Amino acid sequence: MTPDAIPVPELAPEAVEQWRAEEAQLVELLARAQRGIGGIAAFRLGPTPTVLVTDPAAVQHVLGRHPDRYVKRSHRARMLVGNGVLSATGDAWKRQRRLLQSQFTGPGMRRYEQRIAAAARRTAQRWEGYRRSGKTFDVGEEMRGFALDTVWRALTGLELDDRTDTELRSVERVVAAMPTLPTNAADARDAVAEDLARIDAVARAAIEAARTSDAPEPGVLRVLIDAAEQHPEYTDQLIRDELVTLLVAGHETTATTLTWLFLLLDGNPGARDADPHALVSETLRLYPSAWMLPRHAVEDDVIAGHRIAAGTDVLVCPYLTHRDPALWPDPERFDPTRFSPGATQLGAYLPFGLGARACLGTQFALRETTTLLELLLPLGPLEFQSRPDGQAFSITVRPDGPTPAVLRPAP
Repeated sequence: MTPDAIPVPELAPEAVEQWRAEEAQLVELLARAQRGIGGIAAFRLGPTPTVLVTDPAAVQHVLGRHPDRYVKRSHRARMLVGNGVLSATGDAWKRQRRLLQSQFTGPGMRRYEQRIAAAARRTAQRWEGYRRSGKTFDVGEEMRGFALDTVWRALTGLELDDRTDTELRSVERVVAAMPTLPTNAADARDAVAEDLARIDAVARAAIEAARTSDAPEPGVLRVLIDAAEQHPEYTDQLIRDELVTLLVAGHETTATTLTWLFLLLDGNPGARDADPHALVSETLRLYPSAWMLPRHAVEDDVIAGHRIAAGTDVLVCPYLTHRDPALWPDPERFDPTRFSPGATQLGAYLPFGLGARACLGTQFALRETTTLLELLLPLGPLEFQSRPDGQAFSITVRPDGPTPAVLRPAP
């Protein structure tokens, strides 16, 4: 498939530049390409040959079967997460992934169940107070606090305190600023230097505390510190990078998913009685944690009969795959019953990515979301005072605005 041979909507140069600057408009461009061309759509963004992949078999080809041909390049979050597992590549990524994977799968997950439950109880107790008082609160802020508390407990073994919570607001500010930062790495870092300094200070303090802790279950951070005894590459800088990576990946996605879930339930009150796992799965279909997975073809290849030249940028877009009417009937409708056993096909549902580089915290995220819902849903429905105007595309797909609500007792 040669990008120049594929008909796409006419784009003036100034329109291309505008779409590059605005993620939401880029998504609309990609959706138009998908509708007009199909599940493997080639086009150009300026001088760059680009192929959009949304077809399930093609998604499997790129992410599942041939990750060595379609690789990650420098992640735009590198200025924040450094060389953590999210942005690492090659052998370094394999070593880092191997160490962390044991913490978030199978038996490793069990050590965090009590910490997840404790963070969920803390949030539920606060919501009980809101219900009694009738106080208006921001749902997105509440979900952010819960998710950050949960991942902080997993990383350090400690409950999130108010000072650390305040300092870690810097993480969200940097994430929110990324789409508008200068393309030059040094200029981008300068633009958020103050927030990066705050994040570094929190990380240094947490590393030192973990290094001297004698707690029997100190958390993931101590695992990273102990790894340095056998693996000299685990310097304090790399430990810092992994800590920040897990903070970013471990709370931004969960908080966003839960916020969307409550907004969706507000518009679909009949779904409140659905199984929490189905509620979370359907929310992730509409708003996947990994909404865009960019890859770079390092060698010539063929996908479903279409030639992909080395050097092509390949965009796997779960957001569009999940909204394809050929795969999901009435795709814009929130319907948790889609997630009965055997209801999805391989490649058609990938909210956490797919293949070797799929999110290693998937089990952790699903456990914390369902644990919280089991405590919050019985408290009664939320009544939103206003709703966000739309969605904002950054690292995640976020509600574009505040989410004030009051909690009404269940009838």
